[in-house]
Amino acid sequence: MNPYTLDEAAEKVGAKIKQLRIDGGYTSYENFAVANSLDRKQYWRVEKGANIRLNTLLDILNIHKITLEEFFKGL
Repeated sequence: MNPYTLDEAAEKVGAKIKQLRIDGGYTSYENFAVANSLDRKQYWRVEKGANIRLNTLLDILNIHKITLEEFFKGL
């Protein structure tokens, strides 16, 4: 049985993405999005836990130079 709802899982993914941004030295999601050619509004939704497409997640992970395995470890 899945212990999370889709909303809960998306929220955890968003929080981890936000932490990656902060750990990367970006205090503003807008600055991070612009610096990495991402749509600001879409990126904001990702950090807020919106259900995201796999290609969007992969783009973000590539920017941070981490694999899916590294991202989901401990999540």
